[in-house]
Amino acid sequence: MPSEMPQSGVIPLPQAINKYFELSIYFLVVMGFGTLASTGGLDLPTILLVGAALAFRGCLLVRRRRIVISERWTTPLTIVYFVFYAGDYFLLSRGFLAATVHLVLFAAVVRTFSLRRDRDFTMLAILAFLMVLAASVLTVDSVFLFFFAGFVLTAVATFILLEMRRSGRAARFQARHSRDEEEHRHLAFSLARITPALVLMILIGAAAVFFLLPRMSAGYLGGYSFGTDFSTGFSDRVQLGRIGQIQQSNAVVMHIQIDGDNRGQYALHWRGVALTNFDGKTWSNPRAQHELERQPDASFAIPLFSQGVAQAYGTRSQAAPGVPARLIHYRVLLEPIGTNLFFLAPWGRRIVGPYRALSVDVGGAIYDLDNQRSVSVYEAYSDIARPSPLQLRSAGDSLPQLASAYLQLPALDPRVAPLAAQATRLASNSYDKAVALETYLKTHYGYTLQLPAAPVADPLANFLFDRRQGHCEYFASSMAVMLRTLNIPARVVNGFRSDEFNDVTSNYVVRAKDAHSWVEAYFPGYGWITFDPTPGGAIGTPEGWDRAMLYLDAAQSFWREWVISYDSSHQYILGHSALSGTRSSWERARMWARLHYARLLGWARRSQRGVEHSPGRWLGGGIAVALLWLALGNAARIARLIRTRRLQAHPERSPDEAAAMWYERMARFLARSGVQKSATQTAQEFVRVIEDERLRTPVGKFTDAYESARFGNSSDDARRLPELYEEVELAAKK
Repeated sequence: MPSEMPQSGVIPLPQAINKYFELSIYFLVVMGFGTLASTGGLDLPTILLVGAALAFRGCLLVRRRRIVISERWTTPLTIVYFVFYAGDYFLLSRGFLAATVHLVLFAAVVRTFSLRRDRDFTMLAILAFLMVLAASVLTVDSVFLFFFAGFVLTAVATFILLEMRRSGRAARFQARHSRDEEEHRHLAFSLARITPALVLMILIGAAAVFFLLPRMSAGYLGGYSFGTDFSTGFSDRVQLGRIGQIQQSNAVVMHIQIDGDNRGQYALHWRGVALTNFDGKTWSNPRAQHELERQPDASFAIPLFSQGVAQAYGTRSQAAPGVPARLIHYRVLLEPIGTNLFFLAPWGRRIVGPYRALSVDVGGAIYDLDNQRSVSVYEAYSDIARPSPLQLRSAGDSLPQLASAYLQLPALDPRVAPLAAQATRLASNSYDKAVALETYLKTHYGYTLQLPAAPVADPLANFLFDRRQGHCEYFASSMAVMLRTLNIPARVVNGFRSDEFNDVTSNYVVRAKDAHSWVEAYFPGYGWITFDPTPGGAIGTPEGWDRAMLYLDAAQSFWREWVISYDSSHQYILGHSALSGTRSSWERARMWARLHYARLLGWARRSQRGVEHSPGRWLGGGIAVALLWLALGNAARIARLIRTRRLQAHPERSPDEAAAMWYERMARFLARSGVQKSATQTAQEFVRVIEDERLRTPVGKFTDAYESARFGNSSDDARRLPELYEEVELAAKK
């Protein structure tokens, strides 16, 4: 730390600047590390070690103690870490970004405890900036905005203090500074006032450049994001238990806004991937995909016949007979979860988004083939109409030739088929059998997210006959398999289902815990129909803290859409809204002007008639109004005049103000008489430059009384000023 201030009070650089500069550099590093840690991309040992080192440094600053690593140790430590960096890259982190982040953090910690020269402080500031830069690559969460704002606030204060240190050292003259602690507090308060103002101006300017500068968005750098289990839960090969692992997290996955829905009136399944083949432990799908044709309006049409049934069964694409369409239009904001899958309400008809190529597989899953743009924001149209139970009961049992793929069964426990037959013994058609199985599983089995402690040889048999509880994958897989034993084509679908509705933004909030599996059964002529055998739980209306979190979710949604995913299409929407709003405001202003003009014209005509009938009354009223306006326009001058009169009559009430008033009056009088007081002269200096002895003497007496009243608050001298002023006037006129 800087040395104590010498007793003489003469120092080349204020101690306060050094003190606050080291504190600001420390907080700059802390904010950089906090920004990086908030991404969730740092491992626990790194967070603990670096956090402990920074906390120790903070304790030293509070106690005004200093521990500096010797220069002879700094270079060997750096060399040793570069050897460790190679091991970190190839063996531990196994990634360039993670290993480089560890290197930056190590360098920051070492530099924090080896600050000697200005270049050390500069290097530490650069390392803090590199932490924030790495955090911007690792996250798209709105928490980054708050940490970044704190970092900018600290950075501005740091560079202000850095410039003060540099200017102080470059100055030719050394100023004297008092030992008064208030001087240090004044510096802190000044920084606290000017820094937020500068940051606010920076953010406003940056926002204007960001939103107005023409830009193209290539999407978030998902390749650098840390991996998740999402890709394994929504791929074409999913092992039982993957969805249950995803459900352990409460992280937001996507926001969905349905046109015209302001109350959360829909309870939809958001379809991801449909899986056909089952080997007893794993569901999988054929890899064959069909590329969708891009329409002239940049949208992609999806086959109408129940999402890919046309390809699977070789039938013509057409809508189900006797089922009127029920189209909905919705907008999806998908977080970067490491999948190129689009999640749609059944059944998707069209997708609109800035994607160059899409494909559909035999299960109706829609994939993004554009390797330069990840799935983030898209719009879609879906037909959520469902045939009535009466229609489905009359569907018949004649199946297409390719239905055998959806009747395939692995080696099953011999108890499964009899259980399916027992549960559906009262049903006479395929639809009633499916409903019976759905009801049976919902009412006879319990829901739990606890996975089996150890792998079992037959997960379905273990669920149906031993544990009798599990999560949605076990319910869906059991129902699909039992439907197949009854010669009803069935498949498992993985996606999401959420009833959480944010009425602040009119968005459905879909979280990782809402990952879900359900069943689709095939009915001839009507296609795939959704069944959900998993017991459901009601979601109450958010209250208290949960209600407050809706506003945080709204802010995060805005951040993801209008900052992270901001591109030319958003600029078009913003410009169109601004133009429409300007046009609407102009039209409202014109209508307002017309209306008030008509009212003003009517008032003028009525006034004219009134003047003609009673001119005297109107003349008196006009004079009164004119006098009132005149008084209001000169209100400040009138108030000063009244105060002057009061001070002249009672100077003892405020001797300092009375003295200032009389001295200003005397200076104006002398200026008119040819004796001008310079703005740089003090009162006594002005007395000494007056050449006329007859005038200098009364002015000197007036000045002595003025100073006594002005600075000594003397009432007696304040009362003498009018008399002394008259003496000055008499002397000036001789």
